[in-house]
Amino acid sequence: MAWIVYPSTTNAHTPVVVVVHEIFGLQTWVRGVADQVAADGFIAIAPDLISRVRGGPSTVELTGDSARKLIGSVSIAERNEGIDAAARYAMSQASAAPRYGVIGFCWGGGTVWDHAINGGIQGMSGGVAFYGLPYMNGAVPNGDSLAKIKVPVMMFNGAKDARTGAGMPGVDSAMKAMNKSYYGKNFPGAVHGFVRAQDDPKNPRDEAEEQANLAAVKEAWPQTVGFLKKNMGMK
Repeated sequence: MAWIVYPSTTNAHTPVVVVVHEIFGLQTWVRGVADQVAADGFIAIAPDLISRVRGGPSTVELTGDSARKLIGSVSIAERNEGIDAAARYAMSQASAAPRYGVIGFCWGGGTVWDHAINGGIQGMSGGVAFYGLPYMNGAVPNGDSLAKIKVPVMMFNGAKDARTGAGMPGVDSAMKAMNKSYYGKNFPGAVHGFVRAQDDPKNPRDEAEEQANLAAVKEAWPQTVGFLKKNMGMK
């Protein structure tokens, strides 16, 4: 199951962006992200990568606890197969260009890394990971795994996310040492999930944190759009 959104454009052919959800599956929020991706000029497709383990496609949104119980059963190989299938389907549309990028959030951010390591399918042009690290067998991969990456990658995180933030320096160093096309930023004062936090603030509210989260989104999202357009040959 997937949510696909088409842009309003005069271009005859438009590149594809696969939007990978957090642990919660294909919720309203990630469909909204796909809507925004299409508004920014791409064909956006958000696959539900936990359809199989929940017993098939469903429009009923999972609770957080239910999703957490299921998500561990979705292997890296299955995630890559799902992204491959979504990208292949979207690129097969008459209005699509034969190029795609991937963006993801949290679990989906880590999945972006795994997809870049795996290599994807023909047409893969880059990936943007929001607060997700590359994990292989539960650990950040060594340089041999990251060396397989052939496409540009970006990574964004909130500095209040100590777990992901702790892994960033190693990833930064490895990617730069191998002269990979890579950019990463840890935004001061922002939290893990700072993009979704715009729609789901803490209770009680933390005004300083909310401002930091918003500032991070205002910087990271235009960079994401620019990165994807550049690497998929859009003007």
